[in-house]
Amino acid sequence: MNPMEKLLNELKIKIVEILNLIDVHPDDIKEDDQLVGGDLEIDSIDVLELVIMIEKDYGIKIDNRDLGAKIFATLRTLAGYIYENAPELSS
Repeated sequence: MNPMEKLLNELKIKIVEILNLIDVHPDDIKEDDQLVGGDLEIDSIDVLELVIMIEKDYGIKIDNRDLGAKIFATLRTLAGYIYENAPELSS
């Protein structure tokens, strides 16, 4: 499994756990499905929780609303941003 696939799988698990998505299994989350406002019904409060997790787990600050909207478009855009900007992943 390449590092990006590993990150995508890791994020699926974290999203389900952090947002308490009771009826959602990590495998139900598709890489290119819309995150915010999509089938998962992720709202702005959920995004805030995910931003805190990303800062804590990956050392990345997301403090710009426009940037956040781009990053949280899909799981793939989120993983791509983390992969490009996390100190421990980009080595």
